[in-house]
Amino acid sequence: MKRANITLDEIYNLLLNTATREWERTQLLKCKSEIENGTNNEQAFSELEYRLRPLAVRNNLTPDVAEFYTKLSGKNQKIESFDLTKHFEKDAPGVERAIFAGGCFWCMVEPFEARPGIIAVISGYTGGQVDNPTYEIVSRGTSGHVEAVEIIYDSKLISYETLVGIYWQLIDPTDDGGQINDRGANYKPIIFVNNDEKKEVANKSRKELEQSRKYSKPIIVPIRNAEKFWPAENYHQDFYKKNRVRYWRIENSRRQYLAYLKVKGWIKRKFSRE
Repeated sequence: MKRANITLDEIYNLLLNTATREWERTQLLKCKSEIENGTNNEQAFSELEYRLRPLAVRNNLTPDVAEFYTKLSGKNQKIESFDLTKHFEKDAPGVERAIFAGGCFWCMVEPFEARPGIIAVISGYTGGQVDNPTYEIVSRGTSGHVEAVEIIYDSKLISYETLVGIYWQLIDPTDDGGQINDRGANYKPIIFVNNDEKKEVANKSRKELEQSRKYSKPIIVPIRNAEKFWPAENYHQDFYKKNRVRYWRIENSRRQYLAYLKVKGWIKRKFSRE
């Protein structure tokens, strides 16, 4: 394998990088320790490449580690980055945006992206006090951010009301401590609105859900004014496409729990009437 010249300084820089995930940091520390204890550099780097490879081939490394892996593996090609062009473009007439927080953003993309009229669904962070938040920062639950999705859509083909209706089907609207297996302030469900019309639609939809008595507990989802949306790291984008098996397991567990809640609500309504 023709490997580019790699130094321990590059390992140190990645270890100090706040965006490096804990699992990645563990592999880097192991490589560093092996070299410091006398292992041949080439052997240690080869072992590191082997450990990182499963995530690299699924485009699931953090950006800087992905770039480092390209050098480590001796390959010239860059790992493909998610196209964020639509997020930064000025919206054309009829193009609008919606932001929903509903727990882990991995499970919030496919249900929207599959609908006609959807231009892009971007995973990211919003609602916090820190600029340029990383996954590590948001995961601590102290920055005020929540994981969310930004949906860019053609309002002539799909309405905001329809998007809100889809959103209710994806979450437990009675849980303010997170969502399903994802616990913490960064997983709270929130609807973010960017104008009064959307606020009115969201409030009406929430009131209808409350009156339906589909759930045995009160609806707690707040409707807040939209704040700056920060796109998440590359490896979080389109997760359902990159890691189908893991996504399917998480999504299946989520669907089963939400179905249980609906049955529980139905039982409560039935006995209330009787």
